[in-house]
Amino acid sequence: MSAIQIKQEDALSIKFSHQIAMGQSRSLDLYFALPKEMGIGPQSLNEEEYYYSAIVGRRAYFSDGLHLPLVQSRFASFTKRTVEEFRLYLNLFAYQFAVAVENDTKELQRLTEAEQFYPALAEVTEQLSGLLKKFRRSEPADPKWKSYFENADNYLSWFCEQKLLKLLAHGPRAQGFNEVAEACLALCRAENNYRNDRRYNSAQTKADHNRISNKMLLLRRLIQQGVVLKEELKPLGGGLKKFINGLATGLVMLVVSALVIEAQGVFSGFTLSLVFALAVIYGFREIFKEDIRNVMWRKIQRGRPRWSRILRDTTSQEIIARQLVWLEFMRPQDVPTAVTEILKRRHRQNKVDVEFLHYGIHTKVSEEGFLAGYDTISEQVVFSLVPFARYLERGKSKVYREVDGKISNDSAERRYQVNLVLVYREGKGQYHYARYKIVMNRSSIIEISKSELPEELLAVSG
Repeated sequence: MSAIQIKQEDALSIKFSHQIAMGQSRSLDLYFALPKEMGIGPQSLNEEEYYYSAIVGRRAYFSDGLHLPLVQSRFASFTKRTVEEFRLYLNLFAYQFAVAVENDTKELQRLTEAEQFYPALAEVTEQLSGLLKKFRRSEPADPKWKSYFENADNYLSWFCEQKLLKLLAHGPRAQGFNEVAEACLALCRAENNYRNDRRYNSAQTKADHNRISNKMLLLRRLIQQGVVLKEELKPLGGGLKKFINGLATGLVMLVVSALVIEAQGVFSGFTLSLVFALAVIYGFREIFKEDIRNVMWRKIQRGRPRWSRILRDTTSQEIIARQLVWLEFMRPQDVPTAVTEILKRRHRQNKVDVEFLHYGIHTKVSEEGFLAGYDTISEQVVFSLVPFARYLERGKSKVYREVDGKISNDSAERRYQVNLVLVYREGKGQYHYARYKIVMNRSSIIEISKSELPEELLAVSG
């Protein structure tokens, strides 16, 4: 079974990632148990707005490892490949290289102890140096291929330098690791000199941090071409929603018409009292029509997918995969029994009333249409918790202590625990589960830890 990983991405975001092979069908469901004291629910958080503003996905072709599988095995014979094939394989390697650098450096940023940080930094520096050298040994001689290589080489050189400098700038300070820091800086200087010697960037571009940053963003988009799958997202239920709007309006008009007829019987003739009564009736119609429509829509929409997504190869336009996406607040009685049983294992102090936010995604991968030589796609989805955090209270309490007759106090931050249950199913196979505890405050995620499951349930690998 494919491993599924859930980890912290930034200060207030989490990411889940997995790989899906050609012809596979997979369903993933995430149940966020949000304590009601956080103030997050269907009244305060619109699911559709949250989906478009705070959930970001990235889906691309995937190849195992970062040991130059494409450069060493598929670039071996340039004469047997077209320019377009060369560009696709080059872009795939450069893209996976950049993603791996992002993942490794983010892991390093979370290390606050110098004894852990600098050995890991030394390892990453050595790996990057070796990979860049091997990559450049595969530089093509043909001018029609050379420009594509230079774009990728320019971006990877600059990107690696920036990530290493960021690590050094924000890493823990320590006197005993000067050699590691100097080796890292030496690689950064070497990459800067390398780009200068190759004349990859003009003097004006290098002198302006805005221009160099925007140029590298452009190069990043160029190397993603053909690798990142094109997404076509379509909201579902548009026709059903129009039907509900019409039905709600019709029901309200029946009541209004009955009240108007009754009012005409009560008030003989066209009087000021009749006009006032009609105004009140039509005013109540506008108030209740919206409420009735929303209640009916929520009841009918409950449990249905909200969006469909088609993933296409950007070059051939072949359909690679189809997805259905759910996002909704659930009633406790609609939550699967196994999820409820998992959450019952919480400590007594954590058994508080919660709101359940469900995110589900069902993927069916095509058996054909893949880029030649590849049979797997990778999916990464990032959930921003910023919309959750804005409702949280800031820490204001004080904790007092006495030592030798002197009283001191410390400010205590307000923390919240969000429970996350992941449910995984491959095709028509058995369900697998995982539970995570997310401890957060208003400004950041403090910790993400994996919890034990009941013995009778199968655990997700990852």
